[in-house]
Amino acid sequence: MRLAATIVGDLRQVLAAEVRAGERAAMQAIRGETEQVKAELRRQVTDALGGNARGIANAWRSQVFPRSGQSLRPAGLVWTKVPNVIDAFERGAVIRARGGRKFLAIPTSLNRQGGRRGAKPRVTPAQMVASGQAFLRPFKSGLGFVWCLPLRQGEQTGRRRRTRLNAGGLTEIGTGNRKGREAWARGMLERGMVPMFLLLPQVALRKRLDVKGAAERGLRRLPGRFVQAWEREAGRRAA
Repeated sequence: MRLAATIVGDLRQVLAAEVRAGERAAMQAIRGETEQVKAELRRQVTDALGGNARGIANAWRSQVFPRSGQSLRPAGLVWTKVPNVIDAFERGAVIRARGGRKFLAIPTSLNRQGGRRGAKPRVTPAQMVASGQAFLRPFKSGLGFVWCLPLRQGEQTGRRRRTRLNAGGLTEIGTGNRKGREAWARGMLERGMVPMFLLLPQVALRKRLDVKGAAERGLRRLPGRFVQAWEREAGRRAA
């Protein structure tokens, strides 16, 4: 039995078209996988640190190379604009006070705008010292202190005559509209102080992110994505 094969058309054109299809498929695969890895890393941050960490999540950026044109050897890069933060939560780092200081000053929810994690403190450590009113209360464990200001009652305002509270005359707290607010305000006044900072010699962060795992999963998916993209390109040529 004898078989014969004939190439229809110009072989060089056929090969060139196949190369172009491969280039488009490679770019599509890299672009899609780069975006998926970035999306997974952003989701890791919000899942681990909460919705208030969207700024850290959105600091993940991506870029595909070459930036224009096609290539059979493209590359995708995913990076973060806050590498120190990401590294700390990926390794589970221990954060210690620097510059000869003994303690980290961590603002409490009462000393952050809206109580949001990561928000700047309404009263800074320098203002605490300058006020001459700040005082310490030790933890029962003996490992740190609560840095407080005396709590005072301000004028009652509004139609419902809500009690206004202020910390050492430096900032107002608890002015939001909340259920049971008056009972909460009375409880705060009975204590006579408001915790503004937690003073700790160090903070151990739990490992919450898996950047390496996200990259490895992307690499495992890439060959299949490339094959699917090339099949689509081949189908378009055949059509």
